[in-house]
Amino acid sequence: MSLAVWFSLLTACVVISFTPGAGAINTMSNSLSQGWRRSIWGIIGQQLALIVHVVIVAAGVGLLVSRSELLFNVIRYAGAAYLVYLGIRLILTRPTALAAGEEPDATAFEGHWSMIRRGFWVNLLNPKAIVFFLAFIPQFIRLDEPQLPQYLTLIVTVMIVDVLVMWGFFAAAARPFRRYTRTARGQRVLNTVFGLLFIGVAGLLLLLH
Repeated sequence: MSLAVWFSLLTACVVISFTPGAGAINTMSNSLSQGWRRSIWGIIGQQLALIVHVVIVAAGVGLLVSRSELLFNVIRYAGAAYLVYLGIRLILTRPTALAAGEEPDATAFEGHWSMIRRGFWVNLLNPKAIVFFLAFIPQFIRLDEPQLPQYLTLIVTVMIVDVLVMWGFFAAAARPFRRYTRTARGQRVLNTVFGLLFIGVAGLLLLLH
């Protein structure tokens, strides 16, 4: 991959990562409920899903999904249902008020693997991501050159940019609002807002074709 092509790839990755979606909502929600540092675990899960998407497209399965209305809809409805589940669960989460200056109990934190799994499924169950990568990847992969180094460069670039944007922008943007999690009312409002955002993204997933 030439330097010019890589810079084009880098620019595209930055634009894509800054586009709000379920991954950004999940990251901000984690930052509020678990803290900025611990939100990295959800981001790691999202990156694992990106790797799977690229592998699916590279293996030609993405083309099959894009051409099969049944497969596309199965994944689409499963993804929407999962986002609705996350939204409702967040809305129904019971708030826990803390005294001023009190730190949350470590046992109240969500486990690393749980955050990784949730981030993974949030990103994976998005058939439009597969179709997007199907249109995105061929622009940066030359068929007359070795494929593996090009795909590795693409995956590493996509992941590094996405981690920096998710952790450095979306998770950081949620930090000022973390003080509202100190009260039961603040937690209830934030949980409701992010729960509705998850449900809204699920609705878009179903409505947009």
